[in-house]
Amino acid sequence: MTTHEIEIKALRDKILKLKKDLNAIILAHNYQRPEVQDIADITGDSLELSRAAAKTDTDVIVFCGVHFMAESASILSPDKTVLLPEIGAGCPMADMVTVEGARKTRRQHYTDVLGITFEFADEFTLLDMKKKHPGVPVVAYVNTSAAVKAESDICCTSANVVKVVESLKEDTIICIPDRNLSAYAAKRTKKKIISWDGFCNVHMAHLDIEDVKKARAEHPDAQLLIHPECPPEVQDMADVITSTSGMLRFCKESTQKEFIIGTEEGILHRLKKDSPDKKFYVLNNEMVCPNMKRTRLSS
Repeated sequence: MTTHEIEIKALRDKILKLKKDLNAIILAHNYQRPEVQDIADITGDSLELSRAAAKTDTDVIVFCGVHFMAESASILSPDKTVLLPEIGAGCPMADMVTVEGARKTRRQHYTDVLGITFEFADEFTLLDMKKKHPGVPVVAYVNTSAAVKAESDICCTSANVVKVVESLKEDTIICIPDRNLSAYAAKRTKKKIISWDGFCNVHMAHLDIEDVKKARAEHPDAQLLIHPECPPEVQDMADVITSTSGMLRFCKESTQKEFIIGTEEGILHRLKKDSPDKKFYVLNNEMVCPNMKRTRLSS
């Protein structure tokens, strides 16, 4: 064994001993580093991990993800100790919507996609939005703070956003904070969607139509799977639009042998483990979430 391999083994042994001593479970998001995913008891997307946190009978939950995920786990398991290995691992999109404190900056974006009304929130808060649209229910993406969730009517993930929107009796719905997820939902429901103007920097800043054209040209036999946090114009070019759990399931069950993956590159590790006989290509090599990658075995 190399020196590095010996160090990794020592870290793993220490983690597994601590896990046993503390009666803990380790949860890791699909975007985590490969070595973190490998030591986890459960890997998954936000919905899968939230369900796992709610069901576990351990005393401690070690959540390898970002801040809002650990908050959600704590809400669902109030009698458990929830540990976030890297306390500074946040989510810029979650920070784009606040309950009361005004946002510091205003960004100019397009204002009409699929008939969606966007709210541009400079000195504009969730409470302001609720006052402006009285009686309109708020659907909060799980990628929000606990404070924002508390001021919302119901929460959703990328895997169930359409089902959640359709479950509400009202014809007009406020969706926060991701405008691309809102566009995805609006295209699949007859309800009017009022959307916050937030976005995921990984799916927005590093992905456009040219990336899709380039990937299609390089891998003409591959199917293109896109996450609903991607821009609508990229979604329109996809063969499949689905959450990370949906991508894993689709690729495992598909007879297709090659796939272009339009989401954070960390998911390729699990895709390759689940389907070792298939080939996977990340749509853009810059699709890396620095906050997800903050967690290491040494954390």
